[in-house]
Parts: sequence; structure tokens; C-alpha cells
Amino acid sequence: MRLTRRGLLIGAAAGGGLLVAWSLLPRRYALPLEPAQGETAYNAWIKIARDGVVSVAVPQCEMGQGVTTLIPQVVAVELGADWRQVAVEPAAISAAYANPVIAAKWAPARGGWLAGLQDDPGGVLARRFAQNRALMVTADGTTLAAYEQPAREAAAAVRSLLAQAAAERWGVEWEECEARDGFIVHGKKRLSFAELAIEAAAFDPPDPPVLRPEPARERREPAAAAARTAFPRLDAPAKVDGSFGFAGDVRLPNLAYAAIAHGPVGDSTLQAFDEAAARGIAGLVGVVRAKRWLAAVASDWWAADRALQAMRPRWRVKAAADSEAIERALDAALRRGEAERLVETGDPDGVIGRPASLVARYEVAPALHATVETSTATARFADGRLELWLASQAPEQARRAVARALDLPAADVVLYPLAAGGSFDRRLEHEAAIEAASIARAVDRPVQLIYSRRQEALRGWPRTPAAAVLSARTVAGGGIAAWRTRIAVPATNRAFAARLFDHATPLDALAASAGAADPLALEGATPPYAIPHLAVERVPVDVALPTGRLRGNAHGYTAFFTESFVDELAHQARREPLSYRIEMLANDVRLAACLTAVARLGQWGGGIEQSGQGLACHRMDDIAAPEAGGGRIAVIATARRDERGVRVDRIAAVADLGRIVNLELARQQIEGGLIFGLGLAMGAAGHYQRGVPATTRLAALGLPYLADSPEIAVEFIDSAAPPFDPGELGVVAVAPAVANALFSATGVRFRRLPLLSEDV
Repeated sequence: MRLTRRGLLIGAAAGGGLLVAWSLLPRRYALPLEPAQGETAYNAWIKIARDGVVSVAVPQCEMGQGVTTLIPQVVAVELGADWRQVAVEPAAISAAYANPVIAAKWAPARGGWLAGLQDDPGGVLARRFAQNRALMVTADGTTLAAYEQPAREAAAAVRSLLAQAAAERWGVEWEECEARDGFIVHGKKRLSFAELAIEAAAFDPPDPPVLRPEPARERREPAAAAARTAFPRLDAPAKVDGSFGFAGDVRLPNLAYAAIAHGPVGDSTLQAFDEAAARGIAGLVGVVRAKRWLAAVASDWWAADRALQAMRPRWRVKAAADSEAIERALDAALRRGEAERLVETGDPDGVIGRPASLVARYEVAPALHATVETSTATARFADGRLELWLASQAPEQARRAVARALDLPAADVVLYPLAAGGSFDRRLEHEAAIEAASIARAVDRPVQLIYSRRQEALRGWPRTPAAAVLSARTVAGGGIAAWRTRIAVPATNRAFAARLFDHATPLDALAASAGAADPLALEGATPPYAIPHLAVERVPVDVALPTGRLRGNAHGYTAFFTESFVDELAHQARREPLSYRIEMLANDVRLAACLTAVARLGQWGGGIEQSGQGLACHRMDDIAAPEAGGGRIAVIATARRDERGVRVDRIAAVADLGRIVNLELARQQIEGGLIFGLGLAMGAAGHYQRGVPATTRLAALGLPYLADSPEIAVEFIDSAAPPFDPGELGVVAVAPAVANALFSATGVRFRRLPLLSEDV
């Protein structure tokens, strides 16, 4: 038997060698999965040890969403492994794990004529773009869309190798053998994966690999309490006992700690500081200055932070971000700006006419990420190369940015991917990694940079502010004949793409995106309802505030606009809000089914005045399955007003996620998304004065405390649609549901996020 190196989609031979991935031309990559002693690596995804443990590489950042369970589950089901013997390890940065789905989804944000040709996730150009940049981005719920099929194919290939090894021992055809529970079985004969691991590496897998008829799937239970997964989280035990490692847990010999101060948001440069004031602080190692930041390095972080405060850095600031100026810019754009029409059906302008049946204006303030773990990066220069320990949603882009900023060959920068203590897309940015590397080089020792909570709020570019005017023409009975959505919003995604792919500074990215098109800024703005005359348009607006991506992204405000407005239309027509929506959903039976189910789960009382119940629904499309895919959710919130203000007592949600791979993870993500969405509805706003957020402490952001968290009930629709990630979906419909509930409870319409920024 000979050792072969047949290439799968992203596969390789056991024992090392090259991976082959086909696009315009065959591309070869070094095997990224390094086997330890006693392990056999078969491809980029799977190793099997002599004790039978199956290790699965995960090329996505674990941020609490459970990806270090989800991908191993896909592999375990296809391979026929025993879940008790499945382990996980973070994948090394490699083009073998390129994410073409995110490359295609973000193509409009990159701009240029070539980006317009790269928006097909199954196309050659999107794959080539992702491979050339080793694009292993964790974002927009693309894990299953990008990685389920490659992981299944890799597992099927290994299963066939194990079956061939067993078949040769038994003198039977390998196709007659079955893999289950960590064994290859033929009649009453069976051999464990451990017994076959080394022999299996000598065989050729079939090309293409033979997949099982059904992919991984868990069906919903009739009662939520009865839902138990056969695949419990692999990271749960370590998180329970505290041994799970996050970015702040890295410890190196001779490690020093750095605290950092940045100037106000805007064109800020360091003007002066009193270095002498820090010299008496015990443990101080040194002070490092740059054009736009000042850092203190000490034997512990508290000493570094005290030194930084003692030096009292002063800044020269131009064009500082200011919330009042942002609101004026949004208002001017809405009133007089030239709009780009992204969606048009029928003759909306002619049918709506003047005056419209209803016109309403809505606003959203910038929203902060409010992660539990602040930005943290550890850097060490040794033997002519830089090592980085970092939680990153875009590790290769972070690595390249650091190499470019420090004028190092990219090959001399090594990044070790770590889990994030919450992200919500905050870890798509890598400013802290550049700073940590710069500081470590300056003081010539390993350094761990930790942002204070204030610095995290200052430099964590928020979800964009936006303002919208919605207008409609109704007919007798309240039916919607025409609808127009006009949203003033900056080109957030163009600026983000410039930072991520072009290594632009925040100020340069702002300048490059000024007035630019940004279709992703209006994701979710097209109503799911059957409306004969429809227009959706974006008005570009420039604000002196770098903005970024945040969980839910544009859907977080477009769902608020749409579902608040449709509720106002139902009230104007004196129609019951649930039946009003369902009547217009003939073209989306999946969303109608969610609404019907949530009415039962949430004990919908018709949304009558002072009932305190509010309803909202939303659809998120799937670029990987535009016709049959996507996710749907319907939410009923029950709210009231008491001596402490507004309280949300209960949230009921029903979601259609298509095929559910892991029921427990899906439930956790929807529940977590509902709470996150509640935080965005009630607080998390970044109000800027002279370039500084007015609120920087978590306790002052209006986020829900445990005692404030409502009762939550979640159910799923049993669906045959392609799987859809639940992480974003749970966030988006909460704010309009709560706003509509508050109207029912108080008779007051809340048209601004966060909701409590208006008087009750």
C-alpha cells in the first residue's frame, strides 16, 4: 500500500504534504493541521489519536456562539464518531479554510467593478478572493454556509479510509462496512477508529467523497423543556471550571502589562503629557508614545493604568464627533439629500402622492458593543519574529495589518487565535493588536495590552446612527397600496472594508467612504409584505464618527423602522396587528407560520390598548441560498410601566431556522439574541460630546440586569429549508416588539432607539 496525497476540496493526505484547492488554477497550501505524537492527520479538518480521540479543527472564532461544538458535530455525524471522544482545536491561519460566503456577502462593501463580479458565494471569483487573503472571517452567521459542506466531505473521506483499512483486514468490500459510535462495523465484526487510524492513512479516499444521505440535524421537541441535544457543548466544562482560556489569560515569561489612552474620536493627536508624574509608581517599566495614543507599561496592569492617569495626556483635536452635529447631518440629509434608490417596484411615488396616508420618522443613536472582555492583545518579539495572541474574527487580516504597520515581512508575524469573551463583531477590528506589537517592540519584552472600559467605549466603533422617514398610501380597510422607505445613513460598510482589507486608518476610511454607495447599510429594509408599489432608498450622509459592524447590523435598525411603521398603519386602520400582517404575507408562508405560532406561545390578546403586548416579525435572507433559505422570526413582548420606569416582563419568540443542526445551541443563540436586542432597545447608546462617549461604564449603559431580564419562551418551526444561523436573527425584532408594546401600555409612540431616550 502506498501513501497518497490526493486532494479533496480542502483535503490532504495523512502525515503532511500539500492541500489542493481548485479555483481559476489549482492552488497548493501546506497542511495546516499539525499532528502531535501519536496522532494521524488526514486533511485540514481531522486527526485521530492512538487512544481514539478525534480532533477537529475549527477555523472560526469561538465567541460564545458555540462554533467549537457546531463544526465538530457536523464532522462527528458524518464520520460516525463517538461524541465522547471528540475534541476540538483552533485551526491555524490557512487559505485552506477560506470563507467564500463572507467574501461574496461583503463584495458590495469593497466597491469597484471587480467586487461586483465576486458576489456569488459559489463562484470562482469569490473563492479566489477568499483564498488569496486566507479569509477565515467569523461574521454574519456564515459558519454553516461556508464550512458545513467542506467539513462533511473531509469527514466522509476519513470514514472511507477507515472502512478500507478494516475491509482489508476482514477481506470484505469496504462499501459494505459501516461507521458508527467510533467503530467500523461489518456484521458482528468491529474495529475502533483507534485501531485503524495509522493503517487508514495509506489508502485513497474516493473522489468525490461519498456523503451520508442526511446531514447533521436535530428536530424540535414538542415541549421546550424536553429539548436536549445529543451533542452537548465541548467548551462548557472548561468554561464552568474556569480553565477555558481567553485573550486576557495569556501568561508569558517576563510579561509586562500595558494600559493605553487615545484621544477623543476625531482627528486627535497627542500634544503633551507629564512623564515625570509617573516615575514614582512602583513597577513602571516604561512609557511609549505614538501620534494618536500614549501607553504606560508596568509589572501589572493597575500600575500601568495609574501611571497613565498620572501623566494626564493632552490632545489636539479637530472635527471631534458630536451627537448633536450627527443628528443635524442626518436631518439635513433626510430633508434635502439626494437619494440612491435600491429597490423599486410599481409606481410608489405616483401612488403615495401628497399627502400620504401616513408618514413617520424614526431615529437610532450609535450603539456600543459592550463586550464583557475589553480589547486585549499579547505580543512578543523573539528570534526575529513577532508572536501575537489575539481573539480575532479576521485573524489573517489582523496579522497582515500588524506586519504592515510595523514594516515586517508577513511571514515573520505569527498569530495564535484565541476565544473571545463576547464580541458582537467588535473583534473584526484589530487596532489593539497593532498597538500591542508596537509597545512590545519599544520596551523589548513581551507585553499584554488591555483596554480599560473607557478606552473600549472610546475606540469600539459603534453601530452607525441612522434616521428614516417612512410613508405609505393605504386603501379602504387599511391595505397598503404603496410604501416608501428613505434612510439617511453613512457608508459604514465601505469604511469598515477599507479598514479591514486596505489597512486604512479610521480617518482615512471615513474620507474614502464619504458619499459612497453602501447597499449593505439597508439590509432588511425591504418589507416582507406583498406591497404592489414599493421604494427603498438610501441618502448618503457624512458624520465625523467612524462606525463599524455590530450584531444584527443594518437589520437592527431596518426591522425597527419597518415593524414600528406597519404597527402604526394597523392602528390607524383600526386593525388587529397580527391578522393585519398575516394578510399581507401570502408570499412568505414561513414568516406567516412564525406569526401564527408566536400568537399561541405569547398568549396574544390582540394588542388592545393597555394590554402591554407588542408584536414584530422579520426576515433575514441568505446569500448562500437566496431562493429557499434565510431565517424568520416573530416576537411578542409584554411590557409595563412601574415606579422604576419601563419593564419588559415576557418575550415569546418563534423562529424558522431551516434545518437545525444543534437544538440547544440554536435556543441559546435566540435567547441570547433576544437579551442583546433588549439591551439595544433600552440602552447601549453612544452619545458623543466633543469626541468622547458620555457613558463609558457598563453599569450606566442601560443594559438589562439579571433581575430585569424577562421570562423568555422560544420555539422553532420544523423546516426543510437550508440551515440559517440564529445568532443575528434573535436580535433584530426585539426593539420594534418592545416599542409596540410600550404604545399599547402607554399610548405613546416611541420612534427612537434606544427607546428610553424619549420621555414616557
